[in-house]
Amino acid sequence: MNINRIGMVASSILVLLALLSSTMFVVDQRQFGVVYALGQIREVITEPGLNFKLPPPFQNVSYLDKRLLNLESTESEPLLTAEKQRMVVDWYVRWRISDPQAYIRNVGLDENAGAVQLNRVVRNALQEEVNRATVKEILSTKRDALMANVKREVLKVVKGEKPWGVDIVDVRITRADYVEAITESVYRRMEAERKRVANELRSTGAAEGEKIRADADRQREVTLANAYREAQKVKGEGDAEAARIYAEAFGKDPQFAQFYRSLEAYKSTFAKKSDVLVLDPASSEFFKVMRGGNSGAAAAAPKK
Repeated sequence: MNINRIGMVASSILVLLALLSSTMFVVDQRQFGVVYALGQIREVITEPGLNFKLPPPFQNVSYLDKRLLNLESTESEPLLTAEKQRMVVDWYVRWRISDPQAYIRNVGLDENAGAVQLNRVVRNALQEEVNRATVKEILSTKRDALMANVKREVLKVVKGEKPWGVDIVDVRITRADYVEAITESVYRRMEAERKRVANELRSTGAAEGEKIRADADRQREVTLANAYREAQKVKGEGDAEAARIYAEAFGKDPQFAQFYRSLEAYKSTFAKKSDVLVLDPASSEFFKVMRGGNSGAAAAAPKK
């Protein structure tokens, strides 16, 4: 009997603990706690901590994220611009749930339901704005204004007659590009343009190089000509001065001058052993000094 009673007491305690645990729940600081009573929202708990409710099925609890959520585009279908150009536009939205009751009534029971509907609204608003803008405006000049208009249109929907209970923090474009076929054509056109500019620069550089080389060659020729002229002038002046000195020196003793010139002529003529002259020594003036013998050489030698 004691064993059966102990078992019943233990079972009762376990059932009581299970019942008690089903009435307690903890709300994290990053969440909203929504308490349902027979399918209707009974209470929304916004502060973190331990809370109590009736056990199921009388009351149930679910949670919604209160943090800033990020939604990125998943579709790659191109949009038409004002010039009828097809562009792929990627975007993202930062949003959060601000009113859990309105969100559950008008959107859904979890964050995914809001993401699906918000994706559709942003896509429609972005398509309308892109249809009115040019490619240049989308890529540079009016991108911020375009996204501000998209955000305004999205807010008009989520804050309309049936508010979604969400806040739209930011809407941004992450990428705007042509479709693949057009992108390839644009790249080829850009490549051809860059090649044309490069060839033009090469041609200009080659022409400038030829011009510089021609100018350098001209300056070199002018410099060499001037140097040659100065050298010839100096050489002529030197030869003239040497001739004057020779004439002055030889004029004092003409016989010695003739003797010296004959010796110089012999030295130049018989510079090599292989040199051969075919002359008549008896009648040639060239060997006059040699024919003179010692007396001629002595007569031609200068006086002390």
